[in-house]
Amino acid sequence: MTFAKDKFTLGLTLPTDPRWVNIASMNIKDILVDHAYCEQKAASSCISLIILHHDKATLVEALTPVVAEEWAHFERVLEQLKIRGYSLGPQRKDEYVEALNKQVLKKGGSHEQQLVEKLLMNALIEARSCERFKLLWKNIQDPQLSTFYYELMVSEAGHYRLFLQLAKEYLPEEMVLTRWQEWLEAEATIMRSLALRGDRMH
Repeated sequence: MTFAKDKFTLGLTLPTDPRWVNIASMNIKDILVDHAYCEQKAASSCISLIILHHDKATLVEALTPVVAEEWAHFERVLEQLKIRGYSLGPQRKDEYVEALNKQVLKKGGSHEQQLVEKLLMNALIEARSCERFKLLWKNIQDPQLSTFYYELMVSEAGHYRLFLQLAKEYLPEEMVLTRWQEWLEAEATIMRSLALRGDRMH
């Protein structure tokens, strides 16, 4: 088993319900607000990884520009809200990420194994985000948002690959791939358990 060569082939076990993009298109304010907070949390997650693993030079060097990119995405989503006369609004509970957090092996294992767990979880979030950005790019009727989500899809695909690559820096590739498959299967189960909502990015 190898990682897909096509940067937009994400390996997700369960694709998004095709009805999601239609519902999301009718709730674009809610989608943009939720998306903004997703970008903010992505930047915060990278900062936390850098702080917790400051001794790992490869990780620090790789994730530092990602922090800037994710924060720039946050600013760009805010701009899309402003263009449409919307305000940011409150943050909502992220049931998807909360469920993923429960899959992290928090006990036992080496320091490196704990790091890889976080890297794989981040890779999975980026992969799902990329998949949904692709749906919005291809289906949303707003040309400006279509272009916007194409650009972010490309960026998130790069982040997805980076997190997987970093995981292989700290554990043997075979171990990473085995655990990655377990993550994909767990994420598919989570997706099946969540209600179909068009006001959330995940």
